[in-house]
Amino acid sequence: MRIPGPERQEDGGLSAVAAAGGLHRYQLRLHEAYGPVVRFQLPGADTAVSVADPVLLEATAHIDTRPEELFAFLDPLCEAGNLQVLPADEHTPWRRLLLSVFAGRPAHERHFARRMICGFALGGAETDTDRVVAAFEEVLTEHLRRLYQVPRADPRSAERAEAALAYLRATVDRVVAAHRSDGRTDRSDLIGALVEAGQSPARIRDTVMMTLLAAHHTTGVAVSWTLHLLGRHPEAADRVAAELDQVLGERATPDYGDLRRLTYLDMVLKESMRLFPPGPYGARETTEDLVLGPYEIPAGTTVFYPFWAVHLNPEHWPEPERFDPERFTPQEVAKRPRLAYVPFGIGPRSCEGAALATVEAQLVLAVLLKRLRFRPAPGHEVTPVERFVLWARDGIRMMVRPRDL
Repeated sequence: MRIPGPERQEDGGLSAVAAAGGLHRYQLRLHEAYGPVVRFQLPGADTAVSVADPVLLEATAHIDTRPEELFAFLDPLCEAGNLQVLPADEHTPWRRLLLSVFAGRPAHERHFARRMICGFALGGAETDTDRVVAAFEEVLTEHLRRLYQVPRADPRSAERAEAALAYLRATVDRVVAAHRSDGRTDRSDLIGALVEAGQSPARIRDTVMMTLLAAHHTTGVAVSWTLHLLGRHPEAADRVAAELDQVLGERATPDYGDLRRLTYLDMVLKESMRLFPPGPYGARETTEDLVLGPYEIPAGTTVFYPFWAVHLNPEHWPEPERFDPERFTPQEVAKRPRLAYVPFGIGPRSCEGAALATVEAQLVLAVLLKRLRFRPAPGHEVTPVERFVLWARDGIRMMVRPRDL
């Protein structure tokens, strides 16, 4: 059976994506119009198959290959090979190493007081995080422009991107050199684990660069969207505050063990990432023929994962755009397919830092919401857009006051 989808366009689908307001919104429109499996033109990959049915996604969960062209914009960050498209024989041991750091409770507890990300990626070293984030945006914006052949609006953008990349490499090199000089090989931080495993200097730098990129963007936007939703749903914010008071008492910050008891906060975070997944899509490339329901997918096909469309699938999420943390009680979770909620991707290429990102987001939210109350800024419209992650076009502006006022 032929997979449904829109007619082919001479521009490779660029105008359709732009008209929809970005690839994430384009996917929502495609699946609303054509159903759970859609064939469409994907800029950078010619034709792709998008799957928004969590049951059908199970048939793709084993795939361990990403389409190289779609991730080529990350090439400048990597010297030893783009980490997002490593072949399976290289990717598997590298992933196992990262999971030994990111997913381990002892490491989480050790770095808990350091607010996590710098403790893991840089071993606790001091960095100018705002400048790091700005540098990533300079580099990736320029290389995405080249990938999709978008005319350069600023003649100096290429020059600035080169300077930003040089700054990022120098920052990581400085920290790696410090680890090597003092002999630290602590497996509870990322560089220590990479050094102990005998990874090359280039691979260590590549890994730290990618970790910084993923961590600073995804965790930050998850927290921002959660605060946005709580500001619009004061009854949920009241319940979070009451839970924090019950668990923490007079303490201003939680211990690591407290997070397990903050069950409603966890449900709120999950519902926020359902409505606004930090990374709104992913992609794989089939290495053999695949059957998806009534459709046959040939080897070499780009399979597109529209996480946002999966999370808004009305078959599994009644009134999908409504904010309802109760969707994540154990009883409700048990009713849904395993892949109905995939904020960190699926299979062997899912996010290695998922556990770390969750702990960090819970910690930041707990600290903020124990002290402060958030309300939407009057007259400010919040519109989701793509900016490497799912962010807001004009930011998320909020009114903040102490809780006790």
